[in-house]
Parts: sequence; structure tokens; C-alpha cells
Amino acid sequence: MAGLIEDYGLIGDTQTAALVGRNGSIDWACLPRFDSPAVFAGLLGTEEDGFWRMGPVNGPGGRPAPADRRRYRGDSLVLESEWDTPRGTVRVIDFMPPRDGAPQLIRIVEGVSGRVPMRSQLRMRFSYGWVVPWVHKVDDRTVAVAGPDSVWLDTAAETYGKDLTTFSDFTVSPGERIAFTISWEPSHKPPPAVAEPEASLEATEEFWREWVEHCTYHGPYRDAVVRSLITLKALTYAPTGGIVAAPTTSLPECLGGVRNWDYRFTWLRDAAITLSSLLRTGYREEARAWREWLLRAVAGDPENLQIMYGIAGERELGENELNWLPGYENSRPVRVGNGAAGQLQLDVYGEVTEALHLAHMTGLARNDYASLLQLKLIQWVEKHWDEPDEGIWEVRGPRRHFVHSKVMTWVAVDRTVKLIESGDVDGPLERWKDLRETIHRDVCEKGYDKERNTFTQSYGSQELDASLLLIPQMGFLPPDDKRVIGTIEAIQRELSTEDGFVLRYPTSGADDLGVDGLEGEEGAFLACSFWLADDLAMIGRVDEARKLFEKLLSLRNDLGLLAEEWDPKAQRQVGNFPQAFSHVALVDAALRLEALSPDLAVA
Repeated sequence: MAGLIEDYGLIGDTQTAALVGRNGSIDWACLPRFDSPAVFAGLLGTEEDGFWRMGPVNGPGGRPAPADRRRYRGDSLVLESEWDTPRGTVRVIDFMPPRDGAPQLIRIVEGVSGRVPMRSQLRMRFSYGWVVPWVHKVDDRTVAVAGPDSVWLDTAAETYGKDLTTFSDFTVSPGERIAFTISWEPSHKPPPAVAEPEASLEATEEFWREWVEHCTYHGPYRDAVVRSLITLKALTYAPTGGIVAAPTTSLPECLGGVRNWDYRFTWLRDAAITLSSLLRTGYREEARAWREWLLRAVAGDPENLQIMYGIAGERELGENELNWLPGYENSRPVRVGNGAAGQLQLDVYGEVTEALHLAHMTGLARNDYASLLQLKLIQWVEKHWDEPDEGIWEVRGPRRHFVHSKVMTWVAVDRTVKLIESGDVDGPLERWKDLRETIHRDVCEKGYDKERNTFTQSYGSQELDASLLLIPQMGFLPPDDKRVIGTIEAIQRELSTEDGFVLRYPTSGADDLGVDGLEGEEGAFLACSFWLADDLAMIGRVDEARKLFEKLLSLRNDLGLLAEEWDPKAQRQVGNFPQAFSHVALVDAALRLEALSPDLAVA
């Protein structure tokens, strides 16, 4: 049975990732890419769907109990878990080295004290648990083969097969280290090179140490910010610069519900805001790589811009259901692919343009095609900004005139006007300045409820939407504007949970379709809650903002990781994990608090 979502730690090699539970079980891993079929899919099913458990033989049925302690090694993605047992203490070191050849997942067992009996249980199931591979020995190596995939196990420990599972029983003494490595290779190719675990561990630690050194944030929440930045880097697909929204699929927004989506793709919105955070904390190389990815993905067809692409720029992301998997805590269906790829979401034009603008403002080397792309995107916005769309939350109901979408088209035009005014490109400056004013006036007239002094989710609606919190952050209106303050206070009153966290928008009960066209409810959206903290700071309520921010930090798991949402009833994390959106919003709020609280002591 899978653990709580917050029970998992993330390891990865910036091309794919795995989730390691407190009990030493890897219940989710896709090889060789983020969006590849899972080799271990127990997270979304049962043990029959694949897992790799490593730990002391001291739990029920010989299974390891939860680790007594775990942590990342410094500012890295190397995870250490320690168990105290009646016979001694043992440590398991889990990591994925930056790729130089075949992808590898390495587990090093280290004796700390006493003599501790250990067990490794490796059950590989390809295609999300659907395919049982042929497992056999080749020389001293164990290989699992099915169709196009092969996974090779290397270890000095003795192994044996039982119940379609590869076991290893061994004992470690103080200072003794025994390594296990699995490597993926296309089944038609020669075997991958035998792993060198100790050298790979050293290289992995050095990789992360050097990367973190570029961080320019030294504020009061440095530990939280650096862990978030490491997580965002881990969600970046190194070969192309694409950034996944999360490394998982179908972790539910509502336990037992249908709000289960595949996030292993590159949303332009999520990637753009991620790059904005990375740029503002010193990471220009990631911005350059993402800009190149964007130009390749859009190619010569900006009028057919998609809201999301595959991590290499793929356009076809058809959505399917894996009916053989029961889902996380029986949350069906399990989906792969994402049908939202075909939606119209006007806000992405604003987010992409904002990211390109910020890259330009922070001195990223000029790319003429990037500037040309920005002009072409605004030409499209000029023709379509006044159309209804599905909005930032990808509703599966009818299209509407979402206020946030209109605000972001204003952002797209505003940033392009500034680019032209800088003299770096030529364009119809006066016409687009008029367009900027037209959009602004339209939003303020049709998206604002004068009686309640708040902007609304869409034109003519009474509903609120947490995306309205971005109005001052995007510069659409100044923070001290009464309409901004009224909107913030309305969201606090009407969209906040008892704990003070923020819902995205109202949803109906389980028996009705919500405003998004789906059944059931969802938890508080963590990014939106950080947005509220950001806004509170902007309007001068800095102490209140800091209290909310620190309350949100307390929701992170012991490793500093956040999912997409917080279930206020069950008091646990829900949604795909770890979620880029949540960690981006954490970084942004921390930067805001640092800017507005210069006297705040560094923690």
C-alpha cells in the first residue's frame, strides 16, 4: 500500500525522477524520461504494479518500518534514510546521478552501528504495472526485459527470485557499504556499463553543490527557498530545457475523486513562471535553455500555440485511462496524457511574454527570433483577446471571459510595448498602446463588481477566483488601489479555509458538477495561498503576510517538499507531487517578504 503523499522524497537526474517512501520503498519511477511508462507504479496501484523496497528486516512480515530519520545531504538531491533497530542502526543513501549514459537509480546501504539484517525486494513491472518482464541472469548481472525496455540490476550482494520478485538478504556492519544499482537501456542495445556507485555519489553531490552556489538569494528563508529551487531544477528536462509541472500523474486533488491529471508535461504557464523565479535567484542558464525549448516547440507556427507540450516539444499529448490501476487510495481514473493540450487559455500569452521580458531585462543574450516570436504572439492576441477561453484552471465546462485571462493578455501587450519603447524591436507602438488601454478598460468595466468592491472570476459572474490575486503582482493595478485591496479581502472572506489557506474557486458538492465541469471538491491550492501572502505584503500587511507564509512552510513535509494542494479536512497534502507551481509561489513570496522586510533577521 502506498504511503501518504508527504511520506515521499524526491530523487532525480534532471531527466526523470523517483519517489522514495519513508519505509524505503520506491513506489514511482519512470524510465528513461519523466513521461515514460512507469517501471514502479505501486503509488497508483498495489505492490503487484511495481516497487523497490530496501530496509531492515524488522517490520511486519519482514518489511521495513518507517525510517526514524531522513534528510537530504546538504543542498543536494541525495536522500539519506536511517533506521534504529534492536540490532543496530543502518542508513540507506538513495540518488540518481546526473546522466552520462544509461539512467541509473542507486541505493547504497551503510552500516552505522551493530549488525543489521537487511532485505531488498525489487519487483519491476513495465508499462505502469501492466507488463511482467522476463527476469534472468547475464553473467553476474540480473536483467528484466519486456518489449523495448530492459532494466539491469548490479550489486555485490547475493540475489534470488521468488514470487516474480528479486530478493537480496544480507547483513551490514559498522562502516560496511553495499550498493545496488538499476540501469535502463533499450532492450535491443548492448548492456549498459556496470555502475560505479561511490564515484557516482561523489559526482552527484558535486553537481548539486556547484549548482546551488549560483543562488543569489540570501534572505531569511534561504533553506526553504534553496530546497524549492533544487526541486524546480530537478523538474527540468536537461536535454531540452523543458520543465514538467510535476513528475507524477493522477495523484488526486480530492481523495477518492476524479480530479486526477497527468502533470509530466511542460505547461507554458508553469514553465514561464518557474523561469521567472530561477532568473530572479541567479539562474540564467536555465532561462536560456527554456527560451530555446520554446522557440523549437512553437517553431514557425505561433498562431497555433499550445498551452502545453511534451518535454521535447511534442504536440500530441492524447489523454487515456489506465483501467487496470485502482488509483492512489482508489482515486479513479488513472490518466496518462492530458486532454487540456487542446484548450484555449489566453493567459499563457501573458506568462510567456513576461518570461521573455524578464530574460531581456536581466541581460540574457538577445535572440532575434525570440523578439520576433513575441511580436507574432501579440499580433495573435490583438485578434483574439476578447474571446472566451478555458482559463488558467483548465475548466472542462463551457468557455467564459475569465478576468485573469484578460489581465494576462494586457500583460502580454504591456511587456511588448515596453520592448518596442526600449528600441530593441520595431512594432506598431501607438496601436498597441491603444490596445493595452482597451483591454484594461474592458476588464475594469466588465470584470469588476462595484457593489462588492471586488473583481470576479469572469465577466458577469458573482464567483471569486484566486487567480485575481495576481492583478497587483502583474502590475495591472497598483497595490494601493481600492479595487485591489477589496479583491484581496473578498478572497480572504469567501475563498479561505478555516486555516486561512486559499481555494482556487468555489466547487459544488460531490453530487453536482462544479463550475469547472467536474464532480467533487478539492483542497486548498498551495500556490494561491502563497499568492495571498505575497499580496498581503504588497498592501502593507507584512506581519500578516509573514505569519501566513510561515504557516504554509509548516505544511511542507520533513524534506521541504510540497504537493499541489492541502486537504483541510484530512490535514494532508493532495495532488501531484512535488508540484512546481507550489514551489515557485514559495520562492516568489519569500523574495517579496525579503524586499519589504529588510530588517527581518536571517534564519
